Amino acid sequence: PGTYVYTGSALRTFEAPVRRHQSVVKKMHWHIDYLLAAPGVCVREVLRRTEGECTVNQQVSGAIQVPGIGTSDCRAGCVSHLKRVR
Repeated sequence: PGTYVYTGSALRTFEAPVRRHQSVVKKMHWHIDYLLAAPGVCVREVLRRTEGECTVNQQVSGAIQVPGIGTSDCRAGCVSHLKRVR
């Protein structure tokens, strides 16, 4: 339980990946797909930033609960792109 921040990238478009992640029926591919399919998980807010995902992730204060989430293409050494903020 808690409030989490997940940072990810949408390099070409923004709306299509967000719609895909929020859809119920989809091929499970990314870490976020599995997270969003878990019971009780809901998206409260989606923010668009101009900075890269690793820069935003490093600006978020929070506790890492599961190392490796969302970092398969990370080149900045992030331990996780999912942080518990409350």
